[in-house]
Order: sequence, then C-alpha cells, then structure tokens
Amino acid sequence: MKKSLLILLSVALLCFIVFLSACSKDKTEEPDPTEGLTKLTEGYATGAAAKVQVFTKETSITTGYTKLYIALYDSVTGNRIEDAHIQLTPMMDMGTMMHSSPYENPVSEEAVNHLFPCSVTFIMSSMGGSWTLKIQVHNHLNDKEGTLTIPVTVNEPVKSKQKSFTAAHNGAKYFISLIEPTAASSKVGINEMEIAIYKKASMMSWPADSSLSVILTPEMPTMGHGSPNNVNPVHIGNGHYKGKVNFTMTGFWRLNLDFMSGTAVADTTQYFDVEF
Repeated sequence: MKKSLLILLSVALLCFIVFLSACSKDKTEEPDPTEGLTKLTEGYATGAAAKVQVFTKETSITTGYTKLYIALYDSVTGNRIEDAHIQLTPMMDMGTMMHSSPYENPVSEEAVNHLFPCSVTFIMSSMGGSWTLKIQVHNHLNDKEGTLTIPVTVNEPVKSKQKSFTAAHNGAKYFISLIEPTAASSKVGINEMEIAIYKKASMMSWPADSSLSVILTPEMPTMGHGSPNNVNPVHIGNGHYKGKVNFTMTGFWRLNLDFMSGTAVADTTQYFDVEF
C-alpha cells in the first residue's frame, strides 16, 4: 500500500514539474514581433518617458513606399507601451528649400502584436538633401507627449518603385508608389498588385488620392508578349489600389500603367519594372 502511494506521489510530482516547465517554456518563448525586421534606429521621445525603436522590412531605405514598425517602451521600467498615439512628420532639407512627403500614421492607438505599423513614402533619395523623420508620441499610460527626430538615409533602388507625373486633365502632380509585387515576392502565376497614389497639394501636404482609375498592361519587352487574366488595381482606401498581375514565366516584366479620371486621360507613360 505504501509503495503504491509512493509511486502515485512520484508520478504526480513528475507531472507537476512537467507542467511548470511547459508553462515556463511558453512564457520565455513568446515569438519576437521584430523577427525578420531590421532595426533602423532607436532613441527617446523626450517628454513622453518613452524609448522608441523603429524597424523596417528592408535592410536599407529606398525611394518609394516604406513600411515602418514602431516599438515603444517605458524609459524607466522597460515595459512595452501598447497604448499610444503616434504622429509622423517626414522632412527633406534641400538647403534652399524644405518639403515633406506622403505618410501614414498608425491606424490604431493600440499596438498590433506589440508594434505600431505605419509608413512613409520618400519621394526622392538623400542625394538631393537630408531626410529626417519626426516621431511624436502621446503616451497614454502617463498622458505625456514627446518627440524623437531621426536622420534617414534614402537610397535610389536599382529598379524604381516611385514615379510621378503631371496630369493632363487637371495639371496636378501625382506620385505613384509600387508596393507589390516585389522581386522577392514575385512568382510564376497570379500575383498581388498594389500601388499607392498621392496628390501633391503643397510642399507640406501630400494627401492620398482616390479619384483615378488604373489600367494595368504587363509585358515582357525582351520576349514580345504580355499575359492574360490580369485585374486592374482599384481603390481600397487611403490611396491604396489593389489588383492582380499574372506572370506567365520568370524574367524581366514591365508593368505599364495608364491613369484615367473618368473618361479623361491623366497619364499613359508610367510603368514599373520587376525581374525575378
């Protein structure tokens, strides 16, 4: 009897140890939300008692649409800040003049998987001047505000993902950014197609535009053919247009884009090149 009780107690103790070990393992092995991202910089938002870390998907910043991920930490305790309002202000100093560029603040004041997704569309490289990005943080935990301003080096990519044109129908300046597909994401078959369109209102104002319609015509210039079953990008909100592009084989593709405003032609000269 005593021997059986001893065995039962031993088994129970072993199960308890395994349970504690599993709980401890689950706690310590929480997935890192920044895995696969590149840390651009970090600093302190003076006044908000917040440390700011800025991440990107790419290893370097290039002209065009750039997705950013911001992580916030309490500057004293080091705990994550999950509730905050973040305002971006990109600025290019060209010496004789300054201008901003399109940007998207985090949609929610609640962190998504511990991060605040946002974006900046850098309309030119740092060859023309110096870019800075001001990040204003309203820390809801202490109801304090502070700012961090960081320098940003913007390079010109081998294949442009940023275009602009002066529209024939109204004389306005439009900026077009290719988001998808990229060389890394492309595959033979149907691919996601996404662009963002912004209209220059002033040197400091670049609102998203939803007024244009887009006609997509992909081709392989070196092979002399296009592809079937493409879907023209349509506006889905905040200046973003989504469609589908069909790559029938690997190689060099040109994505020709015509822009219309109703029945009026805005521009028919723009294209993006993708090679995979």
